[in-house]
Amino acid sequence: MKAGRSRSRSRFRWLKWLAGGLLVALVALGVAISIALRRAEPFLRALIVQKLQEHFNARVELDSFHVSLVNGLWAEGKGLRIWPPAEVGGVTVPGPNGAGAPVPLMQLDEFRFHAPLHYKPGKPILISVVELKGLDIDVPPRTHATHAAASGRAHQTQPSSSLFSFEIESVDCNGAHLKLETNKPGKLPMEWAIAHLKLTDLSADTTMRFAADLTNPRPPGTIQTSGSIGPWNVSDPGATPVTGEYTFTHADLGVFKGIAGILSSKGSYQGILRNLTVDGETDTPDFRLTQFGTPVPLHTTFHALVDGTNGDTSLQPVNATLGQTQFTVLGTVVRVPPAIAKNGAKLPGGHDVAVKVNVVRGRMDDFLRLISKNGTPFLDGSLTLETKVEIPPGTAPAHDRLKLDGSFSLEDAEFTSTKLQDWMGELSLRGQGRPKDAKTDAPDVRSAIQSDFTMGDGVVTLPDLKYTVPGAEIDMDGKYGVDGGTLDFLGTARTDATVSQMVGGWKGKLLTPANHFFKKDGAGTEVPIHVDGTREHPKFGVDLGRMKHTTPAVPGQPQ
Repeated sequence: MKAGRSRSRSRFRWLKWLAGGLLVALVALGVAISIALRRAEPFLRALIVQKLQEHFNARVELDSFHVSLVNGLWAEGKGLRIWPPAEVGGVTVPGPNGAGAPVPLMQLDEFRFHAPLHYKPGKPILISVVELKGLDIDVPPRTHATHAAASGRAHQTQPSSSLFSFEIESVDCNGAHLKLETNKPGKLPMEWAIAHLKLTDLSADTTMRFAADLTNPRPPGTIQTSGSIGPWNVSDPGATPVTGEYTFTHADLGVFKGIAGILSSKGSYQGILRNLTVDGETDTPDFRLTQFGTPVPLHTTFHALVDGTNGDTSLQPVNATLGQTQFTVLGTVVRVPPAIAKNGAKLPGGHDVAVKVNVVRGRMDDFLRLISKNGTPFLDGSLTLETKVEIPPGTAPAHDRLKLDGSFSLEDAEFTSTKLQDWMGELSLRGQGRPKDAKTDAPDVRSAIQSDFTMGDGVVTLPDLKYTVPGAEIDMDGKYGVDGGTLDFLGTARTDATVSQMVGGWKGKLLTPANHFFKKDGAGTEVPIHVDGTREHPKFGVDLGRMKHTTPAVPGQPQ
């Protein structure tokens, strides 16, 4: 029994020594691996820098790099900068910030990736995902990139062979900023804040797939987009092919002075960065002018050409529906940088809108409802309109900066104001020589209106307004104030009937001798009139002062 216990104690003692030895060996191995990793870090760091320099043909800087072996190889780095190819070989090509002061092509705050421990000679090490944080990309314009590429080719050396190579499946980035420089003088570069970006199918010579969430500053919101880009054109970044789709929802138009509404949009784009073809549609169910507050649904489908390097847009065309009215818009929207006028005044930057609007057969009430505070337009009818529209950049509300120059015609027009419509009905009946009918309820008279017009500083000028109802025609020249609806018109009313026929009865007979004073140019009666007041409370009257200067008709002479 004692011999058995002795053998058992010897066996346990041996197992303890074995376990202790293994523990010491593992610790020693861990220490050795830790030392090996620390010694390998400069080699791996140099390898990463070398591969990036060979890929971009540019100088690369990496502040720090660390690796660890926890469930595979984990690596992380900080302070990565890739400079434009202009500095390759010691040659400096003037950058976008001025001679001798280029900015990094790419700056990265942090990156990390994971790779398996197994390695096969001759095969690349597979990295499933590279995680990036704080990526800042500044793409130079074509002129700088072209010089840089030429400089790089002149000093390029053969890529050195390496024992290891890497293959990356995807890149996942949080918090990125993309700046696309333009080579067009006086133009602002395009800048995008990217909340999240994922790249797959990575290759230097083929297309990459991407999915991104872009932070749109004005109107605020997130644009979700996905597609493909590449191969990257080093000598001319603006010629890099790109294609994709996008959605943009819950965009608050209230950030723009003068308008409001919640916009959503979706569409697709294709082409090169400098010349993108974009097709899409927008919906704003509550579009309104903030000064008046009456919402009218607005839907558009559009085909546009966009310069992705500066944001300039050519609309070719936009097919819009406001309420029930369909119209087309053709023109340009150009980004304008801030400037200093000759008198020293500061000119704000923004968008300069210059388009042509064409309404073939729309409804006048759809447009007038936008400038109605109670939702009731003062005039309705079938509208045909052509106009140039300009909205220069500025800080004033959009309706104050709006400039119009065009013409319109309105058929089957009817005023919503009972007072105004009754006045027009009475004018029509008396103009036809039916004064007895005018004493009863006026009929539902429909009229026609046409004129050229201009608009500036919130005032509509109508130089040749012609208003026609059965039996009468009114020609006027005047202005309409959008803010407050003020009316200020002078004109002439011409009727088919004479003065005596318009008055009728015994009073009309007494006025028969006066007929020849009011006959003129074939009209039975012509009298000068004025219209003033406001849209809600118009005032009409005969301009007696101007009647003194009229030339009476001569009896017996053809009129």
